[in-house]
Amino acid sequence: MLLRIGELSRRSGVSPELLRAWERRYGLLRPTRSAGGLRLYSADDLARVQAMQRHLAEGLAAAEAAALAAERPAPAESGHAVDAGRRELRAALAAFDEPRAQSVLDSLLAQLSLDTFLRDVVLPYLHELGELWRRGEASVAQEHFASNVLRGRLLGLARGWGLGLGPSVVLACAPGEQHDLGLIGFALALRSRGWRIVYLGADTPLESVVDAARSSAPVFVVVSSVSRRTLEEHRRQIEEIAGDFRVCVGGAAAEAADLPGGIVRLVGGPVEEAERLTEMALGRV
Repeated sequence: MLLRIGELSRRSGVSPELLRAWERRYGLLRPTRSAGGLRLYSADDLARVQAMQRHLAEGLAAAEAAALAAERPAPAESGHAVDAGRRELRAALAAFDEPRAQSVLDSLLAQLSLDTFLRDVVLPYLHELGELWRRGEASVAQEHFASNVLRGRLLGLARGWGLGLGPSVVLACAPGEQHDLGLIGFALALRSRGWRIVYLGADTPLESVVDAARSSAPVFVVVSSVSRRTLEEHRRQIEEIAGDFRVCVGGAAAEAADLPGGIVRLVGGPVEEAERLTEMALGRV
């Protein structure tokens, strides 16, 4: 697989300008030349870029992240590693074993891309936990413990997500909505595609969403809720926001809620919807 820099940028979510800077400053990329002199990048280059992104998300300085990423391509992902890691994580969280859970998360993040970690580990686990809670097979204590461990880890990965060089996006949970893990995962998936994140979090008054949007000039404003009633109660305010900004609604209620036309409904997984919004921002859909 050989890629031009535009395709490498699309697959990694890193702007071409930043890719060139990483190549020039740190020797992270090792392109070959086509017969016509075009720079072409390999699968190993893509793996090093993804490894660099993971190291930056862990809080390393750019030079240190590049040195680690340049040592070798990121390890290949496997379904076995995902399945085994998800089982170990489930067991650790069920046992209220925070150190073990953190160790499992460390291992998964070292092996998997952020997209795979979110799509194949975090979201399936949260869905499973929610089903267990609804059936009375998981306690409130277990749900709170697991959610807080995962929230802390995801927010740790979020460090610097306001520094992206791409378009900006404002994300908030609707008033009264406390379930924010899916929105955090969505924001991380956007950040990995170069977006600049303005994250307002749980239970955000829509007036505050407007204030943040006016200050940051986002391409999209995202409002999330698991409650259809909550979204419909705020229909008029959402419609007013949509008069000035491109509005998306996400969460479990996004598909069924009665909302004005023109609202983008985010009904897929966070990785898939982050890719869709990126394509929309680039004018490809």
